[in-house]
Amino acid sequence: MTDTIVPPIDEITDAFALIDDWEERYRYVIELGKQLPALRPDQRNEDNRVRGCASNVWLVTHVRDPGPDAVVSFEGESDAHIVKGLVAVTLAYYSGQRARWIVDHDAFDLFRSFGFEQHLTPQRSNGVRSMIDRIRKDAIRALAA
Repeated sequence: MTDTIVPPIDEITDAFALIDDWEERYRYVIELGKQLPALRPDQRNEDNRVRGCASNVWLVTHVRDPGPDAVVSFEGESDAHIVKGLVAVTLAYYSGQRARWIVDHDAFDLFRSFGFEQHLTPQRSNGVRSMIDRIRKDAIRALAA
């Protein structure tokens, strides 16, 4: 299997603007998840597991130039199709950004604009919040390094 890349967040946002039907939106999110490169088995460990998610979610953080100019990128995966898609959207939003930008921007606002808040179970919404919180904490650590 070849690795594919998730589209940029602007492209995802444009696609959501064109898709009115929630079944189609769910299918699109699942397709985004299928585009995430798989993590290596050794990366699916307790240190990388995101706490607070009902499904298993693993997040690997990479920091370039730790300190005030840190740039942070992420790899992620989940064992649930829709959650893997939510991971893909989150990573499209944050990965490759400066740590300061990550700390200053809450991807949950993006999820609200897509209407996820009304269409995800409270448990899934909490899981997304946990993933975003973890990403922002990793960015804070990158700034402090």
